[in-house]
Amino acid sequence: MSSRLIVLGGCGGWPEGGRACSGFVLEHQGFRVVLDLGYGTLPRLLGLLGSPGGEGVDAVIVTHRHPDHMIDLHGLLRARRFSHPGAPAIPLYAPDGVMERVAGLEENDGIPVGRVFDWYRLPAPPATVGPFRLESMLLPHYVPNAGVRLTAAGLTVAYTGDTGPDPALATLGRHADLYIVDATSLDQQPAAAGVAGGPPMLLSARGAGEAAHTAGADRLLLTHFWPGNNRRQSQAEAAEKFTGPVLTADEDLVIPLA
Repeated sequence: MSSRLIVLGGCGGWPEGGRACSGFVLEHQGFRVVLDLGYGTLPRLLGLLGSPGGEGVDAVIVTHRHPDHMIDLHGLLRARRFSHPGAPAIPLYAPDGVMERVAGLEENDGIPVGRVFDWYRLPAPPATVGPFRLESMLLPHYVPNAGVRLTAAGLTVAYTGDTGPDPALATLGRHADLYIVDATSLDQQPAAAGVAGGPPMLLSARGAGEAAHTAGADRLLLTHFWPGNNRRQSQAEAAEKFTGPVLTADEDLVIPLA
């Protein structure tokens, strides 16, 4: 299996028609880890796996409990429990609230969530996940959000989840081969820009570009586009701050890695 990242979805909040919310698959040395499973990502994941029961997922990482990042985890739970009820639990790395939200969608007569997912709390000290060293850190958002950094020999992929501006973004994405960064850009949607007051808890495309530049990342993948945003405009705005390749998280995009 070649090393690559596959985009399952790149919308934030809710999915546009024909698209999906946040979700990625990272494959390296025969190991497959899923990063977030928002609205509409599960059918794409199962199609990629070629399995209605979700066989082939070695680990799942969820950055936070907002449904546009984790709701299809419940679908994966059902696929596993009905297709492979005796299968080993899938390691799930996630902050508080994710397991509780999945469990709240289940009936009492079902297999306990802990039989399908083996939960490890994030953020946490560095851990080994297959061929990767997983590092995580708390980033500013409306609920606890864990930015994650996955490093293997000759390869580093970092992912912010949802975040506001923070100096920790430079550490998270330091010299990453691929830095996946929130580019919600509510500034492109005046009606949505004032939805929440207080300090910014989401990035603009320019902010994503600045984060990647400060981190010294090789490539930037913009994600979490607010529905209706112009992705080409976001790409151009990020390129004002980051001189390396700027990609957009379009569904089914495959990015070769080292």
